[in-house]
Amino acid sequence: MRIWFDILTPKQVMFFKPAIDCLKEQGHEILCTSRQYREAVELARIKNLKLEIIGKHGGAERYEKLRASTSRTFRLAYEIKKFEPSLAVSFSSPECSRVAFGLGIKHIGYNDSPHAAAVTRLTIPLLARLFCPWVIPVSAWKCSGICSNLITRYKGLDPVAWLKRDRYSRPSKRISGSILEKGRKNILIRLEELKAAYIADSNLSSSLLMIDDLINNLFQSVNIIILCRYQDQFRQVEQRYRGQAKVLKNVVDGVSLISSTDIFIGAGGTMTTEAALLGKPTISISPFRFYVEKYLVQAGLARRSSNGRELLALVRMILGSEVYAIRQKKIATRILGNMEDPLQKLLSYVSTCA
Repeated sequence: MRIWFDILTPKQVMFFKPAIDCLKEQGHEILCTSRQYREAVELARIKNLKLEIIGKHGGAERYEKLRASTSRTFRLAYEIKKFEPSLAVSFSSPECSRVAFGLGIKHIGYNDSPHAAAVTRLTIPLLARLFCPWVIPVSAWKCSGICSNLITRYKGLDPVAWLKRDRYSRPSKRISGSILEKGRKNILIRLEELKAAYIADSNLSSSLLMIDDLINNLFQSVNIIILCRYQDQFRQVEQRYRGQAKVLKNVVDGVSLISSTDIFIGAGGTMTTEAALLGKPTISISPFRFYVEKYLVQAGLARRSSNGRELLALVRMILGSEVYAIRQKKIATRILGNMEDPLQKLLSYVSTCA
């Protein structure tokens, strides 16, 4: 069976890699496409996932997003027509959705972000099957235009796909000593995906305003590491916190980096979930409240901060508590152990189609 995966983000590299390896071992022919997007391309190289790069990320502006998407759709149509897959798989890729629909290819997909309205409206209505975490109610997809009987929920969160597999959760490379500092606590901060449509179209303040107090008050006593998503974001942050924080230039393996730090602060979704399930003291500063984050907080896997003063107080509390990290590890180990592997839904679906 020929299967096409359209893989657009670092999270999708981590998520789909185990399934792709398994399907190849079963004899299926796999094509993995992506776009020119620094973090995804570099992480795929680190994880030895071969991608055919078609098109590019459109940036933050609506017009540029539209141009990049339509251009990529045109080029994908040609390549996918030649490959002739029986099944398309994506994490709500608009271009995959349009090409699969146009060529009459069955398209199944995952999504844990109904708050990303633009993407869901362009993809969910055309899916033959939607897989999502159980913490997202079926009603959340109502305005996306999919029938409830086409939604399959799993009792797990997406990072379970790699965290419960030793082969994929094992750190792929040692984190450089120039990033971490022995003898001091290491705090990792992951900034938000500013160019995603659901953030770019909003009037929300940047998470940089949230972390100013933290960095200004603690940079002399702790090692602060900031992980950016885009080159222009990197330049802005480096200038803003020069001499106070380390801004990572290179893409690194998330499991390795999170495992090596003492506190994780996330303005996005995936690494926040990953850190929480790894049992790392985790604080969410996401500008959006979303279902997965609400679950993490309710389950005791993460804390949430809504302003800079509160964030600084939380970090100081965690730094001053010897038992907090131990407790978080125990909670995470128990919860992760009881979670369902989301990729089993995909593998089971493929076995019924083959």
